[in-house]
Amino acid sequence: MSERLETVIGTQYSASWRKDVVLPDLGCTVDAAVVDGIDAGVIWRAVCNFVEVPNSLL
Repeated sequence: MSERLETVIGTQYSASWRKDVVLPDLGCTVDAAVVDGIDAGVIWRAVCNFVEVPNSLL
């Protein structure tokens, strides 16, 4: 998921985005969701719902 997130958000911003942006569908950040054991597919769908993700990465 990290590579896809870097592609969508940008390499320079993805690390801070993962820890700072609360995804409405999850009620937490990407990093918190990973720590909580939420499935990577569920996290990625929440990211896709929050930002414009190219169809090739869906």
